[in-house]
Amino acid sequence: MRSETEMMATIIDFAKNEERIFAVYMNGSRTNINVPRDQFQDYDIVYVVEDTEPFIKKQNWIASFGELIMKQEPDKNDFGKEIVQDFKSYGFLMLFTDGNRIDLRFQTKEVMRKEYGEDKLTVPLLDKGEYLPIIPPPTDVDYHVQTPSEGEYDAYTNNFWWCLQNVAKGIWRDEWPYAQAMFNSDIRDALNKMVDWWIGIQYDFRISTGKLGKYYKCYLPPSYWEMYRKTYSDGDEENMWEAVMTTCELFRALAQEVANHLRFSYPINDDRRMLAYLEGVRQLPKA
Repeated sequence: MRSETEMMATIIDFAKNEERIFAVYMNGSRTNINVPRDQFQDYDIVYVVEDTEPFIKKQNWIASFGELIMKQEPDKNDFGKEIVQDFKSYGFLMLFTDGNRIDLRFQTKEVMRKEYGEDKLTVPLLDKGEYLPIIPPPTDVDYHVQTPSEGEYDAYTNNFWWCLQNVAKGIWRDEWPYAQAMFNSDIRDALNKMVDWWIGIQYDFRISTGKLGKYYKCYLPPSYWEMYRKTYSDGDEENMWEAVMTTCELFRALAQEVANHLRFSYPINDDRRMLAYLEGVRQLPKA
């Protein structure tokens, strides 16, 4: 696998030798000093150009970066929505045979002037003519967990307990796709919000839990992390019920601590009544 030094040299040398590229900058996890380094980190690169279309129509330039396993051009994947492609900014996601991945975007100078620096994790790599404005050093402050308002807290706790009825009836009816979808959308969304807020409190809301909570293991104590792991189930009905009950236990513990810290009110009556309802459905004979 090519090293970071080799990859960065390849990325910058290509831009230096390509007269149609005016500037290069990088964002993403490799610009964030708080993110653990490993071989799976992408290279999130932007090439600033006059016109993106030549790079889209003739893609022989890709060979300069290595041999592909696969690429994706997300701007042309409309998924049936008939999205109009915007050729002023166009991306290539590329996975190479040595395991390196480059998420490369070609962007016109016009678009760059509007977007450059909006992501505070942005670092300039090459500027052939002072095209890139001066920006502050990179920071992940935009990704920090935000302190919830009382209304936001109330909404997520209410939705958590309310939507559990849908999970319960889905399990009882043996409507597995429905039960799992409800559990892994509304219920997990509320649980993850509470995990974020709990972690945020421990770090005075100066912390990022990572995309989709990928750093939960780093910031939750072992007991809570073990409970969180057990919120994931397999295709067995009894195991699904155990996951639901563990989720309720973990949510209650986190939500009460968050409420106590922020001086909110935890809906203990909703908790008790819905838990009793869930137990009732769990014991209900099949029709």
